[in-house]
Amino acid sequence: MTGSSTKRVQKHRAKMKAAGLRRVTLWLPNVNAPGFREQIARDIEAIKKSVEEKIILRELSGEE
Repeated sequence: MTGSSTKRVQKHRAKMKAAGLRRVTLWLPNVNAPGFREQIARDIEAIKKSVEEKIILRELSGEE
C-alpha cells in the first residue's frame, strides 16, 4: 500500500475501534470449489431424514 492509503486505512480502523467495533476475519466455504454443491445436497438429504431435525424445526416454528 502506498503511504496515503495506509494512513487512510489506519484512520478508518481507529474510527471503527472508537465506535466499539473490532476487526475479525471470517473463513467461509468456497461455493465454487469442486464438490461443494454435491456435499450440500448430501447434507440437506441427511437433515431431511433426521428425526431430531424434524423435532427441532417443529419446536422452532412453534408448531405442536
